[in-house]
Amino acid sequence: MTHKRIPQTGRRRGRDDLRETRTRTLERMPGKAVSFRVDEVRLPNGRKAVRGYMEHRGAVAVLPVLGDGRIVFVRQHRYPVGEDTLEIPAGKLNGPGDDPAARARAELKEETGFTAARLTRLLSFWPSTAFSTEILHIYLAGGLEKGAPCPDEDEFVDAEILTFKKAWALVRSGRIKDAKTVIALQAWKIKELENR
Repeated sequence: MTHKRIPQTGRRRGRDDLRETRTRTLERMPGKAVSFRVDEVRLPNGRKAVRGYMEHRGAVAVLPVLGDGRIVFVRQHRYPVGEDTLEIPAGKLNGPGDDPAARARAELKEETGFTAARLTRLLSFWPSTAFSTEILHIYLAGGLEKGAPCPDEDEFVDAEILTFKKAWALVRSGRIKDAKTVIALQAWKIKELENR
Protein backbone atom coordinates (compact mmCIF):
# COMPACT_ATOMS: atom_id res chain seq x y z
CA MET A 1 0.00 0.00 0.00
CA THR A 2 1.40 3.40 -0.92
CA HIS A 3 0.44 6.62 0.73
CA LYS A 4 0.69 9.97 -0.97
CA ARG A 5 3.00 12.48 0.57
CA ILE A 6 1.26 15.44 2.17
CA PRO A 7 1.33 18.41 -0.19
CA GLN A 8 3.09 21.52 1.00
CA THR A 9 0.98 24.50 2.05
CA GLY A 10 -0.54 26.25 -0.94
CA ARG A 11 -0.18 23.30 -3.34
CA ARG A 12 -3.23 21.35 -2.24
CA ARG A 13 -6.41 21.19 -4.26
CA GLY A 14 -9.49 22.58 -2.62
CA ARG A 15 -12.01 25.34 -2.75
CA ASP A 16 -10.57 28.54 -4.20
CA ASP A 17 -12.48 30.64 -1.68
CA LEU A 18 -10.53 28.96 1.17
CA ARG A 19 -7.11 28.33 -0.36
CA GLU A 20 -3.96 29.99 0.92
CA THR A 21 -1.06 30.09 -1.54
CA ARG A 22 2.61 30.32 -0.61
CA THR A 23 4.23 33.37 -2.19
CA ARG A 24 7.68 32.91 -0.65
CA THR A 25 9.57 31.18 2.14
CA LEU A 26 10.77 33.64 4.77
CA GLU A 27 12.76 31.24 6.91
CA ARG A 28 13.65 27.54 7.05
CA MET A 29 15.33 25.82 9.99
CA PRO A 30 16.39 22.29 9.00
CA GLY A 31 16.68 19.66 11.71
CA LYS A 32 17.50 15.96 12.05
CA ALA A 33 13.96 14.75 12.84
CA VAL A 34 11.86 17.73 11.75
CA SER A 35 12.35 21.09 10.08
CA PHE A 36 10.63 24.40 10.74
CA ARG A 37 9.46 26.77 8.08
CA VAL A 38 7.94 30.23 7.90
CA ASP A 39 6.11 31.12 4.69
CA GLU A 40 4.39 34.21 3.44
CA VAL A 41 0.99 33.28 1.98
CA ARG A 42 -1.69 35.00 -0.05
CA LEU A 43 -5.09 34.67 1.62
CA PRO A 44 -8.33 34.07 -0.32
CA ASN A 45 -9.16 37.79 0.00
CA GLY A 46 -5.81 38.77 -1.60
CA ARG A 47 -4.11 39.94 1.60
CA LYS A 48 -0.86 38.46 2.85
CA ALA A 49 -0.19 36.56 6.07
CA VAL A 50 2.63 34.56 7.64
CA ARG A 51 2.34 30.84 8.43
CA GLY A 52 4.90 29.01 10.56
CA TYR A 53 4.85 25.22 10.62
CA MET A 54 6.83 22.05 11.17
CA GLU A 55 7.81 19.89 8.20
CA HIS A 56 7.68 16.20 9.15
CA ARG A 57 8.34 13.20 6.91
CA GLY A 58 5.52 11.18 8.46
CA ALA A 59 5.38 8.33 10.94
CA VAL A 60 3.85 4.95 11.70
CA ALA A 61 2.43 3.32 14.82
CA VAL A 62 1.42 -0.26 15.55
CA LEU A 63 -1.28 -1.62 17.85
CA PRO A 64 0.05 -5.14 18.59
CA VAL A 65 -2.78 -7.41 19.80
CA LEU A 66 -1.98 -10.87 21.16
CA GLY A 67 -4.22 -13.87 20.47
CA ASP A 68 -5.94 -13.45 23.86
CA GLY A 69 -6.76 -9.78 23.12
CA ARG A 70 -4.07 -8.23 25.32
CA ILE A 71 -2.07 -5.36 23.85
CA VAL A 72 1.70 -4.82 23.77
CA PHE A 73 2.73 -1.30 24.79
CA VAL A 74 6.11 0.32 25.28
CA ARG A 75 7.13 2.42 28.26
CA GLN A 76 9.73 5.09 27.60
CA HIS A 77 10.83 8.50 28.81
CA ARG A 78 9.72 11.37 26.60
CA TYR A 79 12.06 14.29 27.12
CA PRO A 80 9.76 17.10 25.84
CA VAL A 81 7.07 16.31 28.45
CA GLY A 82 9.52 15.14 31.13
CA GLU A 83 7.60 11.93 31.88
CA ASP A 84 7.63 8.22 31.27
CA THR A 85 4.84 7.35 28.85
CA LEU A 86 2.96 4.20 27.94
CA GLU A 87 2.46 4.12 24.15
CA ILE A 88 2.08 1.79 21.23
CA PRO A 89 5.29 1.17 19.22
CA ALA A 90 5.95 3.91 16.67
CA GLY A 91 8.60 5.61 14.59
CA LYS A 92 9.27 8.12 11.86
CA LEU A 93 9.37 7.24 8.17
CA ASN A 94 12.87 7.43 6.72
CA GLY A 95 11.78 9.48 3.72
CA PRO A 96 9.27 9.74 0.86
CA GLY A 97 10.10 6.24 -0.48
CA ASP A 98 9.78 4.46 2.86
CA ASP A 99 6.87 2.00 2.87
CA PRO A 100 4.68 2.65 5.94
CA ALA A 101 3.75 -1.03 6.42
CA ALA A 102 7.39 -2.15 6.26
CA ARG A 103 8.38 0.63 8.67
CA ALA A 104 5.57 -0.43 11.05
CA ARG A 105 6.88 -4.02 11.06
CA ALA A 106 10.41 -2.78 11.73
CA GLU A 107 9.35 -0.52 14.63
CA LEU A 108 7.32 -3.35 16.20
CA LYS A 109 10.36 -5.66 16.10
CA GLU A 110 12.81 -3.00 17.29
CA GLU A 111 10.78 -1.81 20.25
CA THR A 112 9.04 -5.00 21.45
CA GLY A 113 10.78 -7.96 19.82
CA PHE A 114 7.46 -9.14 18.36
CA THR A 115 6.93 -9.96 14.69
CA ALA A 116 3.47 -9.99 13.13
CA ALA A 117 1.94 -12.54 10.77
CA ARG A 118 -0.80 -10.01 9.92
CA LEU A 119 -0.65 -6.26 9.55
CA THR A 120 -3.82 -4.30 8.76
CA ARG A 121 -4.05 -0.54 8.26
CA LEU A 122 -6.45 0.96 10.81
CA LEU A 123 -6.27 4.59 9.68
CA SER A 124 -4.04 7.50 8.73
CA PHE A 125 -4.45 10.97 10.20
CA TRP A 126 -2.83 14.36 10.60
CA PRO A 127 -1.98 14.82 14.31
CA SER A 128 -1.99 18.61 14.11
CA THR A 129 -2.93 20.34 10.85
CA ALA A 130 -2.51 23.80 12.38
CA PHE A 131 1.29 23.61 12.56
CA SER A 132 2.62 20.36 11.09
CA THR A 133 2.73 18.41 7.81
CA GLU A 134 3.03 15.10 9.71
CA ILE A 135 0.80 12.21 8.71
CA LEU A 136 0.62 9.19 11.00
CA HIS A 137 -0.29 5.72 9.70
CA ILE A 138 -1.63 3.31 12.35
CA TYR A 139 -1.61 -0.45 11.82
CA LEU A 140 -3.15 -3.35 13.72
CA ALA A 141 -0.70 -6.24 14.18
CA GLY A 142 -1.89 -9.81 14.79
CA GLY A 143 -0.43 -13.31 14.75
CA LEU A 144 2.36 -12.06 17.02
CA GLU A 145 5.47 -14.08 17.73
CA LYS A 146 7.86 -13.06 20.51
CA GLY A 147 11.52 -12.42 19.79
CA ALA A 148 14.28 -10.21 21.14
CA PRO A 149 13.85 -6.43 20.84
CA CYS A 150 16.59 -4.46 19.10
CA PRO A 151 16.01 -0.76 19.91
CA ASP A 152 18.10 2.02 18.42
CA GLU A 153 21.18 2.92 20.48
CA ASP A 154 19.51 6.09 21.82
CA GLU A 155 16.20 4.36 22.55
CA PHE A 156 15.39 2.90 25.98
CA VAL A 157 12.03 1.14 26.04
CA ASP A 158 10.35 -1.64 28.01
CA ALA A 159 7.45 -3.68 26.65
CA GLU A 160 4.34 -3.95 28.84
CA ILE A 161 1.30 -6.09 28.11
CA LEU A 162 -2.15 -4.90 29.21
CA THR A 163 -5.76 -5.81 28.62
CA PHE A 164 -7.87 -3.29 26.71
CA LYS A 165 -9.89 -2.69 29.88
CA LYS A 166 -6.76 -1.80 31.89
CA ALA A 167 -5.35 0.35 29.07
CA TRP A 168 -8.63 2.22 28.66
CA ALA A 169 -8.79 2.82 32.42
CA LEU A 170 -5.32 4.40 32.13
CA VAL A 171 -6.58 6.60 29.28
CA ARG A 172 -9.58 7.71 31.33
CA SER A 173 -7.46 8.45 34.39
CA GLY A 174 -4.98 10.50 32.34
CA ARG A 175 -2.09 8.08 32.75
CA ILE A 176 -2.05 7.37 29.01
CA LYS A 177 -2.13 10.72 27.21
CA ASP A 178 -0.34 9.87 23.98
CA ALA A 179 -2.68 10.81 21.10
CA LYS A 180 -1.69 8.04 18.68
CA THR A 181 -2.23 5.44 21.39
CA VAL A 182 -5.65 6.77 22.37
CA ILE A 183 -6.72 7.01 18.70
CA ALA A 184 -5.43 3.49 17.93
CA LEU A 185 -7.35 1.98 20.86
CA GLN A 186 -10.55 3.75 19.78
CA ALA A 187 -10.11 2.82 16.10
CA TRP A 188 -9.56 -0.85 17.00
CA LYS A 189 -12.70 -1.02 19.15
CA ILE A 190 -14.76 0.74 16.46
CA LYS A 191 -13.44 -1.73 13.86
CA GLU A 192 -14.49 -4.63 16.12
CA LEU A 193 -17.99 -3.15 16.48
CA GLU A 194 -18.28 -2.69 12.71
CA ASN A 195 -17.26 -6.32 12.12
CA ARG A 196 -19.91 -7.76 14.45
